[in-house]
Amino acid sequence: MPTAPSEWSPSQSELSGKTILVTGASEGIGRAASLAYAGHGAEVLLLSRNEERLEALYDEIVALGAPEPAILPMDLAKATHDDFVALAGSLSEALPKLDGLLHNASLLGDRKPIAQTRAATWHDVMQVNVNAGFMLTQTLLPLLDQAPSASIVFTSSGVGRTGRAYWGSYAVSKFATEGLMQVLADELGATSTIRVNSLNPGAVNTAMRRSAYPAEPPTTNPSPEDIIHEWVYLMSDASAQLNGEAMSAQ
Repeated sequence: MPTAPSEWSPSQSELSGKTILVTGASEGIGRAASLAYAGHGAEVLLLSRNEERLEALYDEIVALGAPEPAILPMDLAKATHDDFVALAGSLSEALPKLDGLLHNASLLGDRKPIAQTRAATWHDVMQVNVNAGFMLTQTLLPLLDQAPSASIVFTSSGVGRTGRAYWGSYAVSKFATEGLMQVLADELGATSTIRVNSLNPGAVNTAMRRSAYPAEPPTTNPSPEDIIHEWVYLMSDASAQLNGEAMSAQ
């Protein structure tokens, strides 16, 4: 049985020797996870459309004395399958393996009834929250398969487990995310060293949360840094036997 997150405490070098790719790394949970992974010894591949913020994060990680990260500028809303194939090819030339893949990048979309949701917005949300996750995972599977114990983590949401009015495309995209996680976990569980799980952050003080709840005082919710324990756990060998689980950070 895997060690429960609440009973586990990471060592300073918990992720030493691991290489982990984080999408949406420039802010919020992705940024906090990247700093935590680097702080525990991992080489982090930072993917986001905001290159300026990635460069600032790169400097912050280097200043920690952590392994030097890599910057991967990419706009998931515009990326094609060929772009992901090219990225995977470049990484395969530079790396012997990939130990972890955190799918964190997401778009909120319209907080409106389905009847009033714009088709273009729906398409963009599905592209970033679902299609990009599928294409990036598919093209990186060979590199993940080279690791002795690789972990794929999909960032989920409470509205992707129980539907809620006015969450429209975002909620549907997170239901799809959970489905993608379950299918992958079932496909890979018996024949691969790759495990696949999802993690629901809950209410966190991020830009997305503030956009979704503009009247809510930001300090009502914990910061991403306060709840990052589970993200480290799922990339560590302590969770090596965990597969197909829909977990919650709070």
